[in-house]
This record gives sequence, structure tokens and C-alpha cells, in this order.
Amino acid sequence: MARPRGFDEQEVLEAASATFWLKGYEATSTRDLVRSTGLTQPSLYNAFGDKRGLYLRALEHYLDCTLRERIRRFESTVAPAQAITGFFDETIERSVSDPHKRGCMLVNSALEISSEDEAFRKLVATEIAEIREFFYRCLLAAQKSGAIAATVSAADAATHLLATVLGMRVLARVDPQRDQLTSAAATALALLGLPALPAKPDGV
Repeated sequence: MARPRGFDEQEVLEAASATFWLKGYEATSTRDLVRSTGLTQPSLYNAFGDKRGLYLRALEHYLDCTLRERIRRFESTVAPAQAITGFFDETIERSVSDPHKRGCMLVNSALEISSEDEAFRKLVATEIAEIREFFYRCLLAAQKSGAIAATVSAADAATHLLATVLGMRVLARVDPQRDQLTSAAATALALLGLPALPAKPDGV
């Protein structure tokens, strides 16, 4: 079906993703989406199918602008070991600076998945696996270069880091305290011999 003209799709997806991210899939109503995007319900559904279709597109938009962008940036700009530390440091900063305590839209989606929605489950699982693969690539490269010791397998270490960052993002949704998030990240990094988190000025 042809999409109605007269609106910027990226702007609509940005508005929809912000609404879903704040309220969650189930709690977001069509009225919320109409209000945030500025489109009528028929225009939204003609363009994106239904609420689920819009949510999937909004999640893709969120991932492109946040998680995937961060992974590309860290892997292309800093050494592998520092890329991991930078990823954790930025996760902490994003968590404590968010007044709405939204956490991560991907992790929030994982917590909302219905047991009957296998296609959605696979999508979320695939994206979460991409975080682990990022850690794995960086760990393997850092071990090969001698930047960190190969005391544990890169695969096991990547799984440990994934579990840590997912736990941090859940904490960010509930009670994003810097000291708790920093402690969780610092311990995981130290166990693997990765660079320490950058020091923060007092009171930050």
C-alpha cells in the first residue's frame, strides 16, 4: 500500500520511538502515537501497518541511532580494549543523565516480549547477540595484540560482559545510581584486565 505523503518518515519514527521508549509497547496507546507524531491514526497505520508494525520500525530506528551507532563508533575510533571500556562508560553516562529513567529500549523490549510472539523474540535476541559479538570481537583482538591476557576465553568473557551491561540497563530503568552502575562495570572490566573507567570529578 502506498504511503501517504506530506511527512518526514524519520521524524515520525523518532517521535514514535521516543514514545514507545518512555511508556513501553503495551502502555503506549494509539492516542499517544497520534499526539507525539502529529499524524492521524489512519495515516499512521496506512504508512506502518499497525501498532506492532510501527513499534518494530521504531525499534529499528532506535537501534540505528543508538546501539548500532555506538558499536560502529567505538570499533572504528579506539583500540579494542578501550572500545569495551568506552561502551560501558557511555552506558553509565546515558543512564544517569536520563531524567525519565528509560533504560534501553531494546532491553525494555526484551522484558515485554510475549511468549507467543516468536518473531519479535527472535528480533530482540538477534540484536542482543550483536552486543555480545561486539564484546567478543574486541576481546579477541585485544588478546591477540597482547593488550589483555587470555586468562579466560573471549567467548566466555563476552557473555559475562553482556550479562553485566544488561543488568546495568535494568538498574537504569529502576534506580540509576552512578555508584552502583560504576561498581558493576568496574568489577567486570577489572576481572578481565580491561582499561579502567575514566575518573570523574567529585560530585559528578
